[in-house]
Amino acid sequence: MAELIGAVDQGTTSTRFMIFDQGGDEVGRHQLEHEQILPRPGWVEHNPVEIWERTCAVVQTALNRTGLTANDLVALGITNQRETTVVWNRRTGRPLCNAIVWQDTRTDRIAAALDRDGRGDVIRRKAGLPPATYFSGGKLQWILENVDGVRAAAERGDAIFGTTDSWLLWNLTGGRDGGVHVTDVTNASRTMLMNLETLDWDDELLGFFGIPRQMLPEIRSSSSPDPYGTTRPAGPLSGAVPLTGDLGDQQAATVGQVCFAPGEAKNTYGTGNFLLLNTGTELVRSTSGLLTTVCYRFGDEPAVYALEGSIAVTGSAVQWLRDQLGIISNAAQSEILARQVPDNGGVYFVPAFSGLFAPYWRSEARGAILGLSRFNTDAHVARATLEAICYQSRDVAEAMAADSGVQLEVLKVDGGVTANDLCMQIQADVLGIPVSRPVVAETTALGAAYAAGLAVGFWKSTDELRENWNEGKRWSPRWSAEQRETGYARWRKAVRRTFDWLTPGE
Repeated sequence: MAELIGAVDQGTTSTRFMIFDQGGDEVGRHQLEHEQILPRPGWVEHNPVEIWERTCAVVQTALNRTGLTANDLVALGITNQRETTVVWNRRTGRPLCNAIVWQDTRTDRIAAALDRDGRGDVIRRKAGLPPATYFSGGKLQWILENVDGVRAAAERGDAIFGTTDSWLLWNLTGGRDGGVHVTDVTNASRTMLMNLETLDWDDELLGFFGIPRQMLPEIRSSSSPDPYGTTRPAGPLSGAVPLTGDLGDQQAATVGQVCFAPGEAKNTYGTGNFLLLNTGTELVRSTSGLLTTVCYRFGDEPAVYALEGSIAVTGSAVQWLRDQLGIISNAAQSEILARQVPDNGGVYFVPAFSGLFAPYWRSEARGAILGLSRFNTDAHVARATLEAICYQSRDVAEAMAADSGVQLEVLKVDGGVTANDLCMQIQADVLGIPVSRPVVAETTALGAAYAAGLAVGFWKSTDELRENWNEGKRWSPRWSAEQRETGYARWRKAVRRTFDWLTPGE
């Protein structure tokens, strides 16, 4: 029997299952996309049943391909898209509506009302978050107010809420037949409902949104020697594997990048971009448009906090080139197309499809392509898309330096977009510092595996995890300082053009 760790990585566009050995090396994986449901402009939904079915499929396929069984796994970790909101019936096991995805902007009126009457300041102080469509609390309020029967079911104790980690944990541990209803501190910290100091649901915050407390999962540590539960034979894992790790995807990537010391940071490039800076056990309040969030909590140790810059649309802008514009047939072609031109030809693309997140927090903004002339081609649009990923990351890095006083000397990067060499070179050029990608670039799954493995002693300490980290590739800046600052000034000018496009509720 092998001794390995499994990790479910339930993301915005796909679900993957990965298996790791003690060196942190990948043993096997499988990945499947799920449907992006777009019923109206600004609305983004997922089918929770499809996500559960995809989870079962990727686990079973990865095990079959590697010749492994559940008995070869000493523990299982989960990482997930964080703010996406699922409500289901604990008696039937069925979702009461589609999941409302973190990118969805239908709650803009709710967010705007919170700021108008002063409740927003309380949310900032207690939860570390600005009132925004991004977070789960407003989405859950919308479901309670707009989906028939949910409010009554919640008050009876039948309707329960969770982010996708809770939905998967509940199903993996038995579902309606004894499934556990839990989440971890990192996911709870993305709801606008958890107090960062008490690490518990806050009654005042729940009152702001009209949410019955009995709907909410129990908040646990991110790495738990006392398992959240064990897998049941009816699920994709036929043996009783302890579930001991649970982290929101960006916090999982921070763990996977072994950013365990205050001042260490990573940037993950996925559907969106997320730059996290470890601030240790100190709560650092942002004055520059960043989020204060829980980075992780291992066992009974004090919680470690982080400053986060969340960017809504980066990798999904490349998907938009593929799915909506049709100028590429796969993500890799974005690099091939963008390399056909030496620069952006004066074109700037601000992909504010879901408004602008950090550091602007402008939900009324919408996407724009600016600077077009007859000279420009689809190659310039492709290059402007890659530059948008990098300029948005600079916006966040500037805010992070202002809040923390930490000037990054090198940026650790991970996620699918880091396979694009041109994009990572542009990132180094835009920031003016080296960019470093580890050998294992899918650090979200690795971080979930680390959390699960630490809990059961598979890895003894974070020092052992540091020894596993190895650089795979490094990009050094090539632009002159003048080129860098001129480009960034034009980017900021383009961003300002997207403000005030919509009015709340439009």
